[in-house]
Amino acid sequence: MHTLEIFLYIVFPYLCLTVFTIGHAYRYIVDRYNWTARSSEFLEKRTLRLGSILFHWGILLTLVGHAGGLLIPQRIFDSVGISAQSHLAIAYWTGLAAGLAAFAGALLLLRRRLTNARVRAVNTVNDTVTIGALVLVIGAGLFNVAFGHYNVLPTLAPWIRSILTLTPDATLMRDVPLSYKIHLLGALALLGFSPFSRLVHIWSAPLFYFFRSRIVYRRLTPGPAGAPTAINPAPGGKE
Repeated sequence: MHTLEIFLYIVFPYLCLTVFTIGHAYRYIVDRYNWTARSSEFLEKRTLRLGSILFHWGILLTLVGHAGGLLIPQRIFDSVGISAQSHLAIAYWTGLAAGLAAFAGALLLLRRRLTNARVRAVNTVNDTVTIGALVLVIGAGLFNVAFGHYNVLPTLAPWIRSILTLTPDATLMRDVPLSYKIHLLGALALLGFSPFSRLVHIWSAPLFYFFRSRIVYRRLTPGPAGAPTAINPAPGGKE
């Protein structure tokens, strides 16, 4: 096994995953007030709305597809009647649809950052690098789906599982096409970079909104000049 293979397919993945884990924890503890997506919605909404919807739905479906298709061994699919051929066909069509949505959304967001004068005025190099990296990584994955036609089930998928089970086997990556390696290594690098970018907000999905108590609003009743303002309780509520 060559030294470069050991670094790229054993050391580098764990390095990125370690930075990803420790970096997000560190940011949350010491930099909580800058833990934000730094939205620029108040500067321009129309392009942001379309790009954000396409990107977020596309990337979420892509992540779910990757998790289900690569982390679950084929024998599990066989046990429920899904052959390897059917598995690849499902991965192709769903990956193509989700990848196109994510790629189109990321391109719209990047174009907005570079061409809209108001957004560009508050843009940072970090923002451009983050969105640009997303475009490249998603674009490489979309290229693989559309033109790669490589069976990842006996090679790349077992390699990913070997990383997660702490039994890495770099030899599984030897025959993987270059475009797949670029996509994989780029995605790992993006994971390592995410704690230092606006991507930290991936942990800030407002799921608690579904479980919190209702907010009760009360209307202020104007009183005579100089008199204290009375508060009318909301119907069914208490003062």
